[in-house]
Amino acid sequence: MDKKPPSSDERRQAIKRRFTRQVTRKEALRLKTRNDPDQSVWFGLGMFGVVGWSVAIPTLIGTALGIWIDNNWPSQFSWTLMLLIGGVMVGCLNAWYWVRKAGIRK
Repeated sequence: MDKKPPSSDERRQAIKRRFTRQVTRKEALRLKTRNDPDQSVWFGLGMFGVVGWSVAIPTLIGTALGIWIDNNWPSQFSWTLMLLIGGVMVGCLNAWYWVRKAGIRK
């Protein structure tokens, strides 16, 4: 028995059903977080703190390490600047991890 490939109308209907399911799921999630007491103003302020510190600490550590390297082993490259940028990048990845873990999505 040969199966016929789905017609373009059937494909369109399948895509429409999939899209409707996604929209329904996202709307339910949005309504749940709006009514969720854990997602309050205090939760948002706490998340600001977590994100801020998760960027600030690696940046400060990278800068301090760079200053120490520049003072002990002078070179033509600025280790302070390179490790400052590296600390910011690590901090941003760290902040991204914490925001994803908290499940905050728009």
